[in-house]
Amino acid sequence: QSHHPDYSDGGQLRDFIAVDDCVDVMMWLKDNPEVNGLFNVGTGQARSFADLARAVFEAMDKNENIKYVPTPESIRDKYQYFTEANMSKLRLAGYDRSFISLEEGVGRYVKEFLAKEDAYR
Repeated sequence: QSHHPDYSDGGQLRDFIAVDDCVDVMMWLKDNPEVNGLFNVGTGQARSFADLARAVFEAMDKNENIKYVPTPESIRDKYQYFTEANMSKLRLAGYDRSFISLEEGVGRYVKEFLAKEDAYR
């Protein structure tokens, strides 16, 4: 649940990124040694936790059934309702590849990993 008047339940925003994309950025940096520094890595587009939940239900071919739980009181006053990577430095350095969409990344993860009979093998 949201405890902030500007964000609905599930409306908290994060810059979700697929691990494949993080690895791709690291491999690009390895292959371009002239590029160095500290870089943010994300998609540059914040998406809601509700979007994430919907993508999971879609990947499982299930009807949405979302129930929000309260944010623990111990972190409510510190909770970040919005995070989004500023990708300008990495883009200026020459990284021009697109990122996997939230829906595609979640779909791959659910179908290629979680839906397996033994997901850990």
